[in-house]
Amino acid sequence: MLDIKVVGPGCRNCIELESRVKKALAELQAEATVMKITDYQDIAKAGILTTPGLIINGKVILQGKLPSVGIVKTYIVEAAKNEK
Repeated sequence: MLDIKVVGPGCRNCIELESRVKKALAELQAEATVMKITDYQDIAKAGILTTPGLIINGKVILQGKLPSVGIVKTYIVEAAKNEK
């Protein structure tokens, strides 16, 4: 199962990224644990310099951008391929 972390302090884009991740998972009928990282120290430890950020299976996928649901789906599919 994929481990997805949405990183950000709770700004509008961070909330929207979480929503898009959940929508992408639903459309793909994929299972994943989705966690939010909102603490500034934890954000820095994760290596995210600009929010929102997205980490899948421990790898920073993006930061400082709000991708479309379609792009999020691509990230999820790629991560699932690499997981096997």
